[in-house]
Amino acid sequence: MTTAAVIVAAGRGTRAGGGVPKQWRPLAGRRVADWTLERFRAAPEIDLIALVLSPDDRAAWEAFADTPGLILARGGADRAASVRAGLTALDGRGVTRVLIHDVARPCVSGRVIADVLAALDTHDGAAPGLAVTDALWTGADGEVTGTQDRSGLFAAQTPQGFRYDAIVAAHAAHPGGTADDVEVARAAGLRVAIVPGDPDNLKITQAEDFARAERILRGDMTVRLGNGFDVHRFGPGDHVTLCGVKVPHDRGLQGHSDADVGMHAVTDAIYGALARGDIGQHFPPPAIHNGKARPATFLRHAVELAGQMGWRVANVDCTLICERPKVGPHADRMRDVMARIMGLDRDAVSVKATTSERLGFTGREEGIAALATATLVRA
Repeated sequence: MTTAAVIVAAGRGTRAGGGVPKQWRPLAGRRVADWTLERFRAAPEIDLIALVLSPDDRAAWEAFADTPGLILARGGADRAASVRAGLTALDGRGVTRVLIHDVARPCVSGRVIADVLAALDTHDGAAPGLAVTDALWTGADGEVTGTQDRSGLFAAQTPQGFRYDAIVAAHAAHPGGTADDVEVARAAGLRVAIVPGDPDNLKITQAEDFARAERILRGDMTVRLGNGFDVHRFGPGDHVTLCGVKVPHDRGLQGHSDADVGMHAVTDAIYGALARGDIGQHFPPPAIHNGKARPATFLRHAVELAGQMGWRVANVDCTLICERPKVGPHADRMRDVMARIMGLDRDAVSVKATTSERLGFTGREEGIAALATATLVRA
């Protein structure tokens, strides 16, 4: 059984102000869309994510193009068309269940995601809702004109979950113009369960919603730091591999898995933040020494383990310590490689270098050392 999420991010969000679509505006140190994506990446039940983007958001297309587990789809003229585009992008991938979520709900919890999926065991569809508890009025011209019975009323939220084939058929048969996917499903005769919603799962619509969302996200933010350190000596060779990039040099580094001192240090920093030891504990000999494991394998494992434990990597900072070769000309490419492996934005990855002023083994050019720090936040 394969579970996917469709995140609709093709809207323009003009009511929220800010001069750019609300999904690309900063929120608690990241963009709205980044928070929303991370909530689903951190959910262990989710296997694939289809992100529906506007064709006008070229920077977003480029930024997410190589993100592991992320499928990009071209949005349509309205929300329903964008949802259909996301569903179509999942065709042929063995998807059996799908969650459809508004990108402007960055505070969705893992509990809500899990509850919606659990309800699909007994229903065609499921969605979170909050029972209306306030008195309801009707009004005109700034005055109350009457009251409305609130019995049986719920405020709808997303993600709204469905059996994949059923919602695809429902959208294909619907003429459009709906408020959400539950309406599409019910028009096709599907039974949709209501699961408990979350007051914090707000949809950012107005400018003031950003302040509330930031309070929620920062209030939930538990931070961990981890450090990693690694050293490899020089030996025969014509290049060194640092942070996944081959750098020409008159010697090579000796050690297992390309002796990539930078990537090893970053990996150990993530394991350290998780209090889960180091590379040697997860990839013990002889797996390391017979060449079956590569540095990228270690790093991906550390990031995946973080997700399984309910954490996400917020940023990493790696300092390479050597007299030669010069790292500066290659640092940007190193950042790109590391970001791609970890599924992070390039701006969340720092790679820099320093010398030891001709002191110690690095000063004598006997080898290269690396020091790394990783920041993890509760997903």
